[in-house]
Amino acid sequence: MRLWVPHDERRPQPEPLATNDRQAYVVGMGLWLIVAIGVAIAATMGMLRDPAFATATIAIGVGLGVLGVIVVSRPRRR
Repeated sequence: MRLWVPHDERRPQPEPLATNDRQAYVVGMGLWLIVAIGVAIAATMGMLRDPAFATATIAIGVGLGVLGVIVVSRPRRR
């Protein structure tokens, strides 16, 4: 095994796979919203010690998901 291969001996780079990143972010946000429902149920039953912390965590997760959707929806510069 060689640690360094000269440029002329390298194989060409494969083409990147086409993925639907927006769908992945939307599914993630949907899972956060399902967790929010579970936290709301647990909070009404008094099962949570600190519901504000759980709510803040969910809000940050959904917010990052929205930010991710915005970033992957923008057209790419080449």
